[in-house]
Amino acid sequence: MVETPDAWKWSSYRATAGRERPHACLTINWILGQFSGKRGKAEKEYKQFVQWGIGKTIWTEVRGQAILGEEEFGDKLVDHLRKQKDIPEIPKSQRYANRPTLAKIFTEKLLGNKQKRDKKIAEAVEKHLYSLREIAAHLGLHYTSVSRIINERG
Repeated sequence: MVETPDAWKWSSYRATAGRERPHACLTINWILGQFSGKRGKAEKEYKQFVQWGIGKTIWTEVRGQAILGEEEFGDKLVDHLRKQKDIPEIPKSQRYANRPTLAKIFTEKLLGNKQKRDKKIAEAVEKHLYSLREIAAHLGLHYTSVSRIINERG
């Protein structure tokens, strides 16, 4: 909608970032206090924080539809998740939240080698329990092509 956060007319960004005087109904001290006790430093860190978040969305950061947090935090739950992997009432996406993403399995370098790609397709299905449709969508293939690759390796 706009190129930069301070270009949005209805945003509190400009006032919070110290670029204009805040409206009387806007409280910015609490949010700035989360960054620093010194106003200038807080405004600077707030601007960096907003810049860091541009283009990011919670949906790309959530693992297994259930875990949101730093990678180390999610990794601490791996043992717990492994114990739950055979409980069918827990959605598969949550039971296998610790599995690598398809982007990590299928690196750009690997995609240039059909044999290695096909081996990773089999691994993604057998070891990480990705569905044929998930793999096909990620690779831009038809799911029957992925099925054929699995059958030929089997």
